[in-house]
Amino acid sequence: MAALLLLPLLLLPLLLLVWKLHLGPRLRWFAADFAFALRALRCKRALRKRALAAAAADPGGPEGGCSLAWRLAQLARERPAHVFLIHGARRFSYAEAERESNRAARAFLRARGGDAGLGGGGGEQAAAPLAPGATVALLLPACPEFLWLWFGLAKAGLRTAFVPAALRRGPLLHCLRSCGARALVLAPEFLESLEPDLPALRAMGLRLWAVGPEAHRVGISDFLAEASAEVDEPVPGYLSAPQSIMDTCLYIFTSGTTGLPKAARISHLKVLQCQGFYQLCGAFPEDVIYLALPLYHMSGSLLGIVGCLGIGATVVLKSKFSAGQFWEDCQQHRVTVFQYIGELCRYLVNQPPSKAERGHKVRLAVGSGLRPDTWERFVRRFGPVQVLETYGLTEGNIATFNYTGELGAVGRASWLYKHVFPFSLIRYDVTTGKPIRDAQGHCVATCPGEPGLLVAPVSQQSPFLGYAGGPELALGKLLKNVFRPGDVFFNTGDLLVCDDQGFLRFHDRTGDTFRWKGENVATTEVAEALEGLDFLQEVNVYGVTVPGHEGRAGMAALVLRAPQPLDLAQLYAHVSENLPPYAWPRFLRLQESLATTETFKQQKMRMTKEGFNPNALSDPLYILDQAGGAYLPLTPARYRALLAGELRI
Repeated sequence: MAALLLLPLLLLPLLLLVWKLHLGPRLRWFAADFAFALRALRCKRALRKRALAAAAADPGGPEGGCSLAWRLAQLARERPAHVFLIHGARRFSYAEAERESNRAARAFLRARGGDAGLGGGGGEQAAAPLAPGATVALLLPACPEFLWLWFGLAKAGLRTAFVPAALRRGPLLHCLRSCGARALVLAPEFLESLEPDLPALRAMGLRLWAVGPEAHRVGISDFLAEASAEVDEPVPGYLSAPQSIMDTCLYIFTSGTTGLPKAARISHLKVLQCQGFYQLCGAFPEDVIYLALPLYHMSGSLLGIVGCLGIGATVVLKSKFSAGQFWEDCQQHRVTVFQYIGELCRYLVNQPPSKAERGHKVRLAVGSGLRPDTWERFVRRFGPVQVLETYGLTEGNIATFNYTGELGAVGRASWLYKHVFPFSLIRYDVTTGKPIRDAQGHCVATCPGEPGLLVAPVSQQSPFLGYAGGPELALGKLLKNVFRPGDVFFNTGDLLVCDDQGFLRFHDRTGDTFRWKGENVATTEVAEALEGLDFLQEVNVYGVTVPGHEGRAGMAALVLRAPQPLDLAQLYAHVSENLPPYAWPRFLRLQESLATTETFKQQKMRMTKEGFNPNALSDPLYILDQAGGAYLPLTPARYRALLAGELRI
């Protein structure tokens, strides 16, 4: 008994030592770290078991092919009547999805120049057959037909290229050439805008299809008519089974923010791994997932659709996001999980209150790019909703999950997590655009609270396949001799910070961070500070060059929250209180709306090039007069004074 009483006293020095070594705050989250690591290991084991079962299956059966093909066939057998897809008034069970994709697969196989031993059907054979493994590009909105064609191409052993729906002219032709597309399937509603491109597309030798009869007027085949003539029986698995799980099965184009889009190679392994996404997020087979993201983007296709297949859940697919209709949709379809991009949540919190936003069943919001200000407002208004912020890249080999729900974090750097998904943060020089190396030529790990470049080791389990085209497209994406001679790491191009409790927070893109007054300025840090002002609805921060000054000066494009006016005095007081002087935005550009990509990312390149010339821009502009401690309208006279060095910013 006396020994038991002395035990706390004996353990006290050890506990004090742990706390002194700064391990105490991290141990607070040990249970959550352990639970997630265990879930990740179970997920990996389950996916490996599925893959081994597929490899041992009858090559002539539907469950012996690529992971996408055998998973859909498996679900059609195990839960045929369960609703897989809801799109408007249309509903499709897993059995119906299997049959629709089988018809599409058979139509594509017939276009390969032979029926591959398949019976039935009366589709017309193509004049220019598609070779096995050829690439077929999809230029379609988010709709059921997009999925049937994608699944059908996978079953037919053909590669798919997801072309961003807004691309036309030069960028469209570039994308099709870069991935070596031999055919293009497009939506009839795009025909009018694509008509000037049709001669060039035909000159490339592309087989052209459209998903509807409207295309006949311009001599394009109706793919749906060809597929409807086919039987819906399964196709043999050996047609789609890859020689190696590292083989490319899909091309997804990067956003092209620094030039023309690049076709990221997606392997069969990555598609298999993405089947575990929603399992890692804590979703279940009976969940209903709301998906309003473009399917040509990784978030919509690989995480949303493939992740849904991984758990056998139901997905409500929206061709276009509507903030005003969102909560009505959630109530109508009994949605339990919402997959977001940060801007979607911002649209929702900026909507006027409605009856539909109360009484919903949404319990989990999963996504990326949610800023802390919007995060807090979203949970306070629509909760209780668990927000699970994630981080990842289309071509990347690392993902993080904020499984604790810590506000503003994208994940954790616990040793348990890094054992399952290894990564590191290394010191980076934004001036040279390169990692900082020590005397031995090795990179240097960051300290807690210090921004660092996120890198992840390249291995068989976490490969980097690069992009379609020449190896020069991947320059800078691989770092060698990072910590020891011969090692290879993937460079995410993103700066993150790990705090003293092990939480990871997104800091900035390496291309967005700029230097001013000899200091590094993170655009995300400035934007988050400005978003704390009630009269601002949207903020976009970037650096612009100023003649006679080194580096780049900060410029903030602002959208007001109606009906509130711009309060320059309050804005100045706010930035001077919440940001160091070098990070104060030197210029303000007032706009009615901010330009974004189709995946809701803010566009900065064009605005950076436009700069701050009041003679060339129609937007109201303001300049920081540092001597007077105030923002002033940027008139042509003040602009000339700035260029002459007479106005200090």
